[in-house]
Amino acid sequence: MIAEPMTLFTDFALAGATAGLGWYLYRAQDGQAARALWTAAFAALALSAALGGIYHGFAPTLTEGARQSLWKATVLAVGIATFGMVAGSSIGTTTGTLRKLILAVAVSILVVYSGWMIWHDSYVYVIANAAIAMLLVGAMHGLTALRDADHASRWMLAGVVVSVIAAGVQAGGYTLHRNFNHNDLYHVIQIAAMSLLYIGARQLRDRCSPERIQ
Repeated sequence: MIAEPMTLFTDFALAGATAGLGWYLYRAQDGQAARALWTAAFAALALSAALGGIYHGFAPTLTEGARQSLWKATVLAVGIATFGMVAGSSIGTTTGTLRKLILAVAVSILVVYSGWMIWHDSYVYVIANAAIAMLLVGAMHGLTALRDADHASRWMLAGVVVSVIAAGVQAGGYTLHRNFNHNDLYHVIQIAAMSLLYIGARQLRDRCSPERIQ
């Protein structure tokens, strides 16, 4: 018996949509490292959503060890996704020392988050990790959108805003119907966010330093 059928369905819908968008982004990489990293982010997020759907749907039928392994894989995949987002955006919006600093921060966050989640299960840490990533991505693309009127960054910002709204819905526990809870609504809104991020990532190009342009 499926424990949470609607959550299973919406998780799988998010996984399918994100995987499909990731595949199209993969085909449009064109040698751009920024797009490649965002492709990895889409793939990891799709995996996380699929695993999360299995967890919500079938956890009661699994052994304790299987449930723990499934949950760990779910939250660790989120860490890989957020790393890809921050690293990809850093290559698409920054150069030189600033890029190296942001990449170092992204790696550090991934290492700390992954190590922490090995021993902890609370979803609040997943939310905190995602919030930091969205803050960094939003800051990078916000500055680029203002400075360069960059269309890709505008789409990325729109995706970040919708992702924040989705996270707020989930954290606030907003429920439309007893059979459509806050997790289900979050998944639906996040599909829209991933669509916006895909449009931005598809237009994203590696930013070259001035000396390389000359």
